[in-house]
Amino acid sequence: MEKLVRDLIPSIIEALGRVPKYRTLKAEDYGNALIDKLFEEAREFRYATPEVRPEELADVIEVVRALAAHLGLTDADLDNLAADKRVERSGFEQRFWLE
Repeated sequence: MEKLVRDLIPSIIEALGRVPKYRTLKAEDYGNALIDKLFEEAREFRYATPEVRPEELADVIEVVRALAAHLGLTDADLDNLAADKRVERSGFEQRFWLE
């Protein structure tokens, strides 16, 4: 099971009496691992039950924030970029599906 995990996961595994095998990724590998993680979390959100979806969405947001930080963006920077994009092209409230 090779994948990017949250920072406390190795400690949690140790607390369960197991020995985790892990390494710290180089910056370029970390960026790619975050992209893979984003797809993983989006897939989990897609197939989650309605009760679990809010938690899965929070996981997606956590990965997006980590990606933003990796790119040198703060949460405020990301919010501003999203707001600018919303002004330029709007959001998804009208649920238009282009055919």
